Amino acid sequence: MIEYSSFADTIRPSQERGHVNHGWLKTYHSFSFADYYDPAHMGFGALRVINEDFVKPGHGFGMHSHRDMEIVTLVLSGQLRHEDSMGHTATMGAYEIQRITAGSGMRHSEYSQGEADTHLLQIWIEPNVRGVAPSYEQKKLEPENARGRLHLIAAQETTTTGVSLQQDVKIFLGALHGDETIEYVLSASRRAYVQVIKGLVTVNGHALIGGDALKTFAPRIVLEGGAQAEVLLFDLP
Repeated sequence: MIEYSSFADTIRPSQERGHVNHGWLKTYHSFSFADYYDPAHMGFGALRVINEDFVKPGHGFGMHSHRDMEIVTLVLSGQLRHEDSMGHTATMGAYEIQRITAGSGMRHSEYSQGEADTHLLQIWIEPNVRGVAPSYEQKKLEPENARGRLHLIAAQETTTTGVSLQQDVKIFLGALHGDETIEYVLSASRRAYVQVIKGLVTVNGHALIGGDALKTFAPRIVLEGGAQAEVLLFDLP
């Protein structure tokens, strides 16, 4: 039997997230965002935003501004059209990841394309340096590389498997579809946030479903008992 840490874990149930249905957009906010305000959920370490969006085809977000934020977008299904003030134009499909360093300031737009809704996660991470030149990066992920393991998809250091960040954060994609067990060791003074994308999975003994999340300072995180489960694990300062 696996023994779990005595450190307290905090569960963030899916149904307790902020939720807005605009018709063309259904969105769920894990942390305070826009008109959703919850002083108990203002962020976790350097992690500031996780929005789960379902955007109808032909709709999206017109040109708007950002600065001094790392914006990571992971498309889960559908197609997302991106344009920005840096001159980038791209269409992202399922399991493509994009990183924008807003830095000293940039503008961008995002629109759902094709015939189906676009399902995506947008993640904001507070950078460890401000006022840098804006930059852009996009990569195609290979979900099979996450089967039964944690696949690095974003990190401060340059990585061939994901995008780079202006912050000491690692983001992993994991998939569990049976009797796999994934263990992750957290360094001292670090924290972890586990966001369940879909399916069922047990994290440190807690049964979670799609949309649920777990916050922990435990030195070891154990994921097991997955049923068509996909998760993001954030290693955070």
